[in-house]
Amino acid sequence: MTKYDFSIARKRIQQEMTKAGTPSFALAVAQNGKMLWEEAFGWADREKRIPATPHTMYSLASTSKPFTTTCLMKLVEQGKIDLDKPVNDYLASDAKIKVWIGRDKDVTVRRVANHTAGLPFHCHFYSHDEIAKKPPMEESIRRYGNVVTLPGERYRYSNIGFGILDHIVERVSGMSFADFLRREICIPLGLTRTSVDIGPGLDDFAAARYDGEGLPIPFYDVDHRGASSVYSSAHDLALFGMFFLKQPQPDQKAPLAEKTVDAMLTPTADRNSLKPPSRRWPPASGYGIGWVIDDSELGVLISHAGGMGGAVAQLALAPREGIVMAAAANGTCAIPHEIERYILPVLVPGYAQKLAKLEKKKSKATAMSLPAFKAPPELLGNWSGIVHTYERDLPFALSFKPSGEIHAKLGEQLTTLVNEVKLTDGWLTGRFLGKIFTSDVMRRPHHPYHHLGLDLKVRGDVINGAVIATAANGLSHWADLRKNK
Repeated sequence: MTKYDFSIARKRIQQEMTKAGTPSFALAVAQNGKMLWEEAFGWADREKRIPATPHTMYSLASTSKPFTTTCLMKLVEQGKIDLDKPVNDYLASDAKIKVWIGRDKDVTVRRVANHTAGLPFHCHFYSHDEIAKKPPMEESIRRYGNVVTLPGERYRYSNIGFGILDHIVERVSGMSFADFLRREICIPLGLTRTSVDIGPGLDDFAAARYDGEGLPIPFYDVDHRGASSVYSSAHDLALFGMFFLKQPQPDQKAPLAEKTVDAMLTPTADRNSLKPPSRRWPPASGYGIGWVIDDSELGVLISHAGGMGGAVAQLALAPREGIVMAAAANGTCAIPHEIERYILPVLVPGYAQKLAKLEKKKSKATAMSLPAFKAPPELLGNWSGIVHTYERDLPFALSFKPSGEIHAKLGEQLTTLVNEVKLTDGWLTGRFLGKIFTSDVMRRPHHPYHHLGLDLKVRGDVINGAVIATAANGLSHWADLRKNK
C-alpha cells in the first residue's frame, strides 16, 4: 500500500461527479514506475448496470493524439516517413492538401504533427445511423484539407491534420490504423484495453457515452480518427505514460527508441502565440509531436487532454517528479482536465501553495475587462471576396464601420452583425449568424446554433483565412477578401 493519503482527492472527485451528474470516472496514478492509486467511480453503463473499473475503456477524444504520433514515429524510425518532407508526398495524387497560401513544400509532416501547417479548426462527427455515409479519407482531404494560413506562421489546433496523419500511417504501412496501433504499440506495451474505436471482442469493457442530460449517446464516428477515436482504460493510459517517462514495466517492450521519445516531448510550436514560434524560444507553453509541454511556476507538465460528446480524458506526466496521472470520464466532467490539481498536492511538497498563488494571480487577470473593438483606420470600409466550399464558391463581404461594428454578408443571406470581435497581432476573430449550405453542414439542418466563425489574418489590403461553420460540427472553409477601391 502507498504511504500517500488520497482521501481528500477521492472526496473531491465524488463531490464533483455528483454536482456534474457524471456517470463514471476512472483514474490511475503512478510514480517512478509503480502504481500508487487506481480507482473508478460510478457506472460504465447505467442501463446495463456495469460498474466502472480502472480497466474500463473510455473514449479518449483528443487524448488519442499521442497514440497517433507514436505510430507515426515508429514509421519515422523505420525510415519510411521523413518528418521534414511535404505531407503531400505521402498522399494520393488525387487527394492532396490544397495550399491556398504559402508553398506546398513548407506543409511538412512535422508541421502537421505540431499544428503549425496552416490547417484550420475541424470537427466532423457522424452518428450511428449515418456512419455508412462517412466518405473515405481521400474525400475528406479533398473537402477540408485546406491550408488557410502560412505554414509555420502560427499554432492552430487542427483535427483534420491528425486525421491526415493516421491516413498516412495506413498508406505507408499497408495496414489499417487500428491494426498498426495494436501490433506496433499496444502489444509491446501490454495495453490490452486500448484500441481504435471499440476493437473486436472489447464491447463488454467499453464505457457508454452520455450527454449533459445523462442520456446515452448512440455510437458516433469522426473523419479524423487519429485525432479522436482511440479508446483506452485509465490503467493502460498510465502504462503508456510510464513508457514516455522511461519507466517501463518488466513485461513491456519499448516500441520507440529513447531519442525518438525525447524528440516527441520537445516543443517545436508555441501554443500561446499567434506569431511565429521563433518569437520566444523555447516556449513556456509548447507543442511537440502529439504532446503539450507546459513549463510554468508549477513545474513541467507534459500532457494531452481530450473532450467531445460523452468523453473527457487526460494523460498528464510530471517528468521531474516521475509522476503519471491518467483520468477519464464518460459524461460531463471537468475532473480529468484538472487531474494534476487533485494529485500533485499530495505527491509534490509545496505544490498546493504554488497553485493557490497562481490561481489568485489568474483571478485578478480575468477580472480585467477587454475594451470594445474598434477597427484601425486601414480596415475601415468595405471588403469583398469569396468563401470557398467543396461544392461552390460563395460571395462574401465584410464592412468595417467607424463605430466599431462589422457587418457580414454571405451569398444571398441577410447582412448581419459580427459579434465577439477580437483583433490580435493581425488575427481577426468573431462570429455571426449564417449558414453554409453544403451537404455536410446541412446534415444538421435544424440545429439551433448555426453560426459562422471568422478566423482571418489581415495582410495589408488582403484578408484571408477561414470561415467556420459551427453547428454539431466545426467545418472550416477558405476565405479571401480584398479591400474595395
